[in-house]
Amino acid sequence: MQVYLDNSATTKVCKEAADKAYEIMTEGYGNPSSLHSFGNKAAKELKNARKTILDRFGGGNKSQLIFTSSGTESDNMAIIGTFNRLKRRADEIITTQVEHPAVLETCKYLEKQGAKIKYLSVDSDCKIDIDELSSEISDKTALISVMTVNNETGSIMPVSRIAELKGNVILHTDAVQAFGKLRMDKLNADLISISSHKINGPKGTGAIYTKSSELLSPILHGGGQEKGYRSGTENLPGIAAFGVATEKVYENIEVRTKKIEELNKYLRKGIEEEIEDIRFNSPIDACPSVLNVSILSTRAEVILHRLEQEGIMVSTGSACSSGKKGDSHVLKAMGLSHKDIEGAIRFSFSAENTIDELDYVLCKLKDAVTDFRKLGSFR
Repeated sequence: MQVYLDNSATTKVCKEAADKAYEIMTEGYGNPSSLHSFGNKAAKELKNARKTILDRFGGGNKSQLIFTSSGTESDNMAIIGTFNRLKRRADEIITTQVEHPAVLETCKYLEKQGAKIKYLSVDSDCKIDIDELSSEISDKTALISVMTVNNETGSIMPVSRIAELKGNVILHTDAVQAFGKLRMDKLNADLISISSHKINGPKGTGAIYTKSSELLSPILHGGGQEKGYRSGTENLPGIAAFGVATEKVYENIEVRTKKIEELNKYLRKGIEEEIEDIRFNSPIDACPSVLNVSILSTRAEVILHRLEQEGIMVSTGSACSSGKKGDSHVLKAMGLSHKDIEGAIRFSFSAENTIDELDYVLCKLKDAVTDFRKLGSFR
């Protein structure tokens, strides 16, 4: 049996999105900037995809959606663009210790350019203290960047609450793990980063929502595409497919969410009953798409490869940083010890997963953990 439980890393492209991408590549392949009929047809496809996705944010006369190559580029564009625009009067950025590397590494880059970065701590549930955030805001704060859903634990950050107390400070949220799972129109952030391949769309396509067209400052220059905010010929096959994937994932969002919640609860209960000495790193109220658990006295990398041999795909953390040595910065910030982190596995679900698959996973996981502990492989 093949079981894919690494949907936070990437998802399978749905047939409708794949068909749309193929259609654009083979039939609607004009450049949206061209003035002839092929260009006009391509421009309409671009407009339709933009509207479909923008509708998830509530639309608005001044709001815009700028297409990018990825969630990472969207994060860079939001953070670097905002800082460059405001740095003469405000040079501070507030973020958290548990952001995706696309945010943390961008902030480190800006530190070298003179920015002052304040990193908020988190508690054992991977949540910030809203009072700590409030106390850090000053007239020198240019930007607050706090993710909506943590990619390793699924913890949900209080983005809407931050929006209420931020004053005139720009609020950016990396919603890559939240888009397609939560409602976007309730976030009230000024800048929101999203990605196609997390919602059954193709890789290589992302976007940034901006509440006002005046908020963004371009970091790429050239032909003036995307109203000058992101130059470069648009990836129309990816964008059109992104629009289709968005429409499909949100048309039955309640059913999908309920299904994923059931899967999460089932696996959580099964692990709790079948395996001793565990620690759940995902709080009960986390986004149900993610379940992170530390299986103590084991090494997660060994368990991962054992499960892979049985056709089960899981993760030890963020796919974007899994090749790096060292403990997870997220779990470390939550106060976990090295041994706890070393045994941490992330299961991430899609609505296509089944209970039968999870029964198989529980059986093979128990066998792998039992064999590991029996052999005394832990050092």
